Amino acid sequence: MAASPSALELPVAFWSVGEASLLQQLATGEGGLSTEEACRRLAERRSARLGRTDRIAWLGPLLHQFTSPIILILIAAALLSLLLDSLPEALIILAIVLISGLLSFWQEHGASQALNRLLETVHTTCDVRRDGVEQVIPRDAVVPGDLLVLAAGASIPADCRLLEQRDLSLDESALTGESFAVRKEVVVVPAETPLAQRRNTLHLGTHVVSGSGLALVVQTGADTTFGSIAAGLQQSAGETDFEHGVRRFGALLLEVTLLLVLVIFACNVFLQRPVAQSFLFALALGVGLTPQLLPAILSVTLAQGARRMAAQRVIVKRLAAIENFGSMSVLCSDKTGTLTEGLAQVHRCCGAEGQPSGRVFELALINACFESGFPNPIDAGLRRSATAAASFQVGCAEEILAGWSKLDELPFDFARKRQSILARRDGMPVLITKGSFEAVLAVCDQAEAADGSLVPLEQVKPILQHCFRQWSEEGDRVLGVAIRPWLPIETTVPLRVERSAESGMTFLGLLALSDPLKPGIAATVADLGRMGVAIKLITGDNALVAERVAREAGFERTAVLTGRDLDRLTDLALPVRADQHQVFAEIEPRQKERLVRALRRAGHVVGFLGDGINDAPALHAADVGLSVQGAVDVAKDAADIVLLESDLGVLLLGIREGRRTFANTLKYVFMATSANFGNMLSMAGASLLLPFLPLLPTQILLTNLLTDLPEMTIATDRVDRSWIERPRRWSLPFIRRFMLTFGLVSSAFDALTFAVLLWILRADVAQFRTGWFQESVCSAAMIVLVIRTEGPLLGSRPSRWLVGSTVLVIGLTLWLPATGLGHLFGFVPLPARFLALLGLVLVAYVASAEGIKRRFYRQRHPAVH
Repeated sequence: MAASPSALELPVAFWSVGEASLLQQLATGEGGLSTEEACRRLAERRSARLGRTDRIAWLGPLLHQFTSPIILILIAAALLSLLLDSLPEALIILAIVLISGLLSFWQEHGASQALNRLLETVHTTCDVRRDGVEQVIPRDAVVPGDLLVLAAGASIPADCRLLEQRDLSLDESALTGESFAVRKEVVVVPAETPLAQRRNTLHLGTHVVSGSGLALVVQTGADTTFGSIAAGLQQSAGETDFEHGVRRFGALLLEVTLLLVLVIFACNVFLQRPVAQSFLFALALGVGLTPQLLPAILSVTLAQGARRMAAQRVIVKRLAAIENFGSMSVLCSDKTGTLTEGLAQVHRCCGAEGQPSGRVFELALINACFESGFPNPIDAGLRRSATAAASFQVGCAEEILAGWSKLDELPFDFARKRQSILARRDGMPVLITKGSFEAVLAVCDQAEAADGSLVPLEQVKPILQHCFRQWSEEGDRVLGVAIRPWLPIETTVPLRVERSAESGMTFLGLLALSDPLKPGIAATVADLGRMGVAIKLITGDNALVAERVAREAGFERTAVLTGRDLDRLTDLALPVRADQHQVFAEIEPRQKERLVRALRRAGHVVGFLGDGINDAPALHAADVGLSVQGAVDVAKDAADIVLLESDLGVLLLGIREGRRTFANTLKYVFMATSANFGNMLSMAGASLLLPFLPLLPTQILLTNLLTDLPEMTIATDRVDRSWIERPRRWSLPFIRRFMLTFGLVSSAFDALTFAVLLWILRADVAQFRTGWFQESVCSAAMIVLVIRTEGPLLGSRPSRWLVGSTVLVIGLTLWLPATGLGHLFGFVPLPARFLALLGLVLVAYVASAEGIKRRFYRQRHPAVH
């Protein structure tokens, strides 16, 4: 059995060690590890990680529930009460704090577990050589000693040493900040070589831009360079618009809470009330104003939304992205696989003089079958079309490829827009190049005529351009095919083709591929438009093809803005032009990111749907990055949301779920702030006017806990159609107005409750506190049913969980004073006439809130904008 790598003293500077020595130390060879040994090493490493962290992974989130400043002050207050011989009060405070923290932990932990289960459905894999053959395995199953097979689009899952390479370039911007692709070489560099200059090293967090290669995995996980940096910095993803709003909202509440606590405490001390009780009362008011369960509610609501979206074949990788998904007003998308079927089919080709040519198809097929870069629909379409080769009067694929062997390759990249294969048959090598019409034409100086003779390119150029324009206008993707004869060779020494070989070539002809629109795509585009989401088509295809596809897909505006036009626009002018156009063609990878940022500056919430290597920067730049299950790893890594089907119809369902989730999240914010603000404001005022505290500190904490219970079920609630029909965004000014409007209504009816209890019912202190406790909890529970909808209360049906929890809390509140636990809190049973009059006040409050709600929304100040 091979030695475990953990038992070996691997050099820290593995880039400075010879290949043979490194392979020996990692106990691996040219055929890679055996499957049995790889599994053993993986189990050993997972066991070590489990021993360090997983066994106590739950402890951190649990303790985090008790680390907020207010909770810590409450715990300190309980200890102070204990020192002052107020044991019952101390135990009640601690019990309420413990119950609140455990509820938050239970909900957040459940949400986290559900999210992890969903993320397991998003597969990211890599190719390795094990047992002497290539295998596809999950990226987290890679172990030191594995041989990693590299191709364009692959993400690097570990720190590796390069063993073989062919035109290999990597994007290392995530690690070094270098924006340009870095070429890699099979060399040995000194141990002191800086990170950015280690030409033979591949790092976790980078990805292959072009070329191919073979690399030896040396370090994984936390042992990698990226892992050590992340552990040291604990970097998090950028703040979304919603997270920014929540943070600002929290800051606002903190300011109000601190001011309230200080003023109420000072006033009660001035009125010569007990200092300890005054402090606890003021602190309890602060807790009452703060929606303590907001983090848990957010986590649960977003997690339940993620589960519903998963049922619609949409996987959310980052919960906070759900808000941006629902708020999205612009969706940028490629055409292939989203608007179209993504199954390109070759249906016509011609020679350089416009004549039918089976030879063009044959050579294009050879190029497609021998390429080893990233999978693409064009080469896949060529290989599928080989079965229909009879229409081009050529043989089947096996006959075409018979006798051909591959010698070398220049992989496709987005700068050259072509790929070249050096292949040989009968000892005669030939370089076969295929790519975009303009890119192939640019490296040719002659063409092959119908009779096989060579003619100057300028002689046939008008014919080629006419065919290109005509086929493009009909919606076809048009490619050029060219060749360059190579000197015959007898040696078996491998040939190496450099990029300079793509020059002085002979243009053979054109190849047209059709990719039909998906059935019903025009209806889907129209549905997205009605939901307030404008589709922007961003493609590398030529303008004629893009315009035709956009027109057939039902786009309202089909005028095309090309990549050349884009480069001529300043950063100031681009947001305006980008907003005006729906179709962008001949766009280069660097321009996609610039377009996304311009649309964001124009005031849109931008989604970007991409699946290629060149889409990663735009996915990062967008408010919400979207990819598909079949995308290259780097695109799935960069995305916030992954579609299990490349279909805009699936996206439409996901947007609806995103908006439903966002709506329920904001409902809790509206409910908690308006009800809490009103009640705490009333209680603060009453404490200054009454000769006694209106509620004891423990009673306030119990009130806060009970009023949160119905709101915890808000994630299950139904959502009005108005929330689904258009994008919404977080608006702190609106929430502030909402809080003040409904908070003041609540305070007004609190004042009415005081008057009824003191002047009509002549309640004593215990009866006053019991009556107001019951009215506060019941009104807060009922107002949830009012605030949850913009329409009439009876016109929108709440969920069963919300109704059930509301009824349960009201029943518990009415029953509690008659129990021993109620006596412990200082409550007493109330006579029937008390309950009857308080019930009338409650009905009047609900009716008034309903009327004010109608006027509030008629002012045309939308909840979000």
